[in-house]
Amino acid sequence: VPLAELSLMNKLIHTSLVESDQHVEILQRDPRSPLFSIKTFEELPLKKELLQGVYMMGFNRPSKIQEQALPLMLAYPPQNLIAQSQSGTGKTAAFVLAMLSRASANEKYPQCLCLAPTYELALQIGQVVRTIGKFCSDIKVNYAVRGNRVVNGTVLEEQIIIGTPGTTLDWCFKQRVLDLTKISLFVLDEADIMIDTQGLSCQSIRIHRALPKSCQVLLFSATFKEPVRAFAERIIPDPIVIKLREEELTLSNIRQYFMVCQNSDEQYKALCNLYGSFTIGQVMIFCQTRRLADWLSGKMSRDGHQVATLTAELTVVQRASVIQRFREGKEKVLIATNVCARGIDVQQVTTVVNFGLPRDQHGEPDFETYLHRIGRAGRFGHRGIAFSMVENDTVELVHKIEEHFQTTIKQLDPYDVDELEKLAA
Repeated sequence: VPLAELSLMNKLIHTSLVESDQHVEILQRDPRSPLFSIKTFEELPLKKELLQGVYMMGFNRPSKIQEQALPLMLAYPPQNLIAQSQSGTGKTAAFVLAMLSRASANEKYPQCLCLAPTYELALQIGQVVRTIGKFCSDIKVNYAVRGNRVVNGTVLEEQIIIGTPGTTLDWCFKQRVLDLTKISLFVLDEADIMIDTQGLSCQSIRIHRALPKSCQVLLFSATFKEPVRAFAERIIPDPIVIKLREEELTLSNIRQYFMVCQNSDEQYKALCNLYGSFTIGQVMIFCQTRRLADWLSGKMSRDGHQVATLTAELTVVQRASVIQRFREGKEKVLIATNVCARGIDVQQVTTVVNFGLPRDQHGEPDFETYLHRIGRAGRFGHRGIAFSMVENDTVELVHKIEEHFQTTIKQLDPYDVDELEKLAA
């Protein structure tokens, strides 16, 4: 799944903040910069209309990244900032607050510019602006995205422009309707995706070069690996860098088991035995193919289980809707192909079932996908449990996974109810 689609899904499903235990690191380049953190939104220099909007979003208190980033974003004189943090930790809400705070309703021209890598992500950021800015009726937004055509000579009166790099370039240098010299705040969202998508980083740099030197620059990224670091250094001289240490997926807090079955029907019986022995809350079941996912979904539905299916032919919005219903407990079982193996955090999931092990095109174990699959059951330090249903001729793959991760995957008899009940206890 493209990184931009994963990012959009997470923006759609995270209506409240993910609580993270990860440590916040601050690399401060400018010794004159005031550096402090806040514990409540009331401590920030926000208009009461913006505070109302924050509470409308369901944010009662700042996330870890917001505690550190918001005071810097809203400080005077303005500070340039690079913020790295995983999905769901409130990055979008943070820079939206900065834009709505910096924009002057009395000035009828673009003052804040936000770039996103795709049309859909730009629109989703706009949705957050509309929600948080619901009570700031004089602040308007326009979108420099495909399909939103402007003619030469158009006078833009919206204070905030959200766009993709290509269309924004056209508005600036072809149509000449967007005057970059008047922009006082420039936000670059999803920098890691920008770099991963051909042409976007060059277009972003070209836009940045046309901005006034006094313009505040905020760069956000889910990762801060070397390509992002190098790109950021070309965009922002001497920034303050805030990092929420990336959560490392680990198998240490996940108990792993495998069951040997003859075929898909036996795997299904083993799954039913699991259900009979465990009080399973919400479970994710991974299948290697869409066809297998559809077969399993039909079979479980006919047996009276509340099942949702997540496969690649669904649109991003449809996928987000499926995940949201699952997070809300409307379906207890989510059957997914690898489209959902990474990047989606559902904290209630404690059990993952591999309905067959993930394999690469050579038939070997796909170690990375296995890690991301069962990692869904161990998010944010939670203890989880993972079961893999394998056929006789794929038991060797289990041992290769054990050797690769230096872990133990214990064999269970799918028909030994006593053993399953002991495990459940």
